[in-house]
Amino acid sequence: MTTQLLHHNEQDIQTAGRLLAAGGLVAIPTETVYGLAADATNGEAVARIFAAKGRPMDNPLIVHIADFGDIRRFSLVREIPETAYALANAFWPGPLTMIMKKGDAIPDAVSAGLDTVAVRLPAHPVARAVIRAAQTPLAAPSANLSGSPSPTSAQHVMGDLDGKIDAVLDGGDCAVGLESTVITLVTEVPRVLRPGGVTVEQLRSVLGEVDVDDAVLHRLAEGQVAASPGMKYKHYAPKANVILLSCTDSEFIGYVNSHAGSGVAALCCDEDIPMLRGVMTISLGARGDYDTQAHRLFDCLRRIDGYGSVQTVYSRLPATDGVGLAVCNRLIRAAGFEVIYLEQT
Repeated sequence: MTTQLLHHNEQDIQTAGRLLAAGGLVAIPTETVYGLAADATNGEAVARIFAAKGRPMDNPLIVHIADFGDIRRFSLVREIPETAYALANAFWPGPLTMIMKKGDAIPDAVSAGLDTVAVRLPAHPVARAVIRAAQTPLAAPSANLSGSPSPTSAQHVMGDLDGKIDAVLDGGDCAVGLESTVITLVTEVPRVLRPGGVTVEQLRSVLGEVDVDDAVLHRLAEGQVAASPGMKYKHYAPKANVILLSCTDSEFIGYVNSHAGSGVAALCCDEDIPMLRGVMTISLGARGDYDTQAHRLFDCLRRIDGYGSVQTVYSRLPATDGVGLAVCNRLIRAAGFEVIYLEQT
C-alpha cells in the first residue's frame, strides 16, 4: 500500500473525507496527538485500525465528532446525562473524552464489546473539518504502532505506519502533546480513567465530586477489563528501558551520575543538565512546567530511539497535581511500571 501525504487545505481535507467514507484509514491531526481514523459506524473499517497498529482487540477506541449534535444525529449513545452537558459546556471542543452508555450505531469493535462508548469533540479545526467531510463520526486511537510513543507530528506517523494506511493528513505539530483526559459518566461518581490536558481539579470545579481510578497510576488487576484506552497495557515506550526514580532533585542527580556510562541517558529538566555527568541528557523542559513537559514527552521518547545507542533512560517520577498527573501516567506506562523509590532505600 502507498500512503498518501496530504496537507491541511480544502482539497486534501475532502480527499481524506472520501477515503474515510469508503472504509479507508487516514491519520489526522488533533490538538492532543495524531489519530488513526476510520468510520466509527463501519466495523470492518474499524478492524483495519487494530490490524495496522497491531493493537489488542480488547482495547476500546474513542469516537470523534465535529459537533455536539452528532451524538444524537448518529445515535452514538443511549442517553446523554446532565453531567455530559455540563462538561461539554466547559471543555468542548477540547482534550476531554466522555464515556457514556453506547447507542445502536457503535460496533463492538469500537467498544471492545463493552456496553459503553467514549466520545470526544476535538479542538483542532482540521480534525473537525475531516469529520464533516467524511459525514460520519470517526474512531481514532493514536496513529502509532501499538505500545510505542504516541505521534505528535505527521513525520512520527509516517515513521510508524507508512505503507500500512491510506493517508496521513499533515496538520502541523500537536499543541497539547498527550492524549485526552478520559472520564466515565456511567459510575455513581464520575471517574477519571486517563488523565490529560483537562485536569482533575478542573473537572471537580464543574462536577464537584470526581474520583480518580486506581489504574491511572497502577497496573490493572489480573482479569480486570479496560474501560478506556491507555489503561491496560505497557504504552508509550521507546525501545530503550525506561526507569523511573521516586526521589528528590538532588537524589536524582546523584543516582544518575552514579549509574552513568555508555548507553545511559537521562530524561530530565533544564535545571538538571549542568549537574549531570557522563550521560546523554534529553530535557522535557523547566522543572514544574508540566504543560511544556506534556507537550514534549512523546517527541523526547521518540528521540531516544533515534539515538540508537541508548539502552537505559532514567527519569524522575513527576508530581501528580494538575497536568503533572498526565505526565506521570504516561511515564509510568512507558517504564512498564518500574519505579525505584530512593527515599525507601
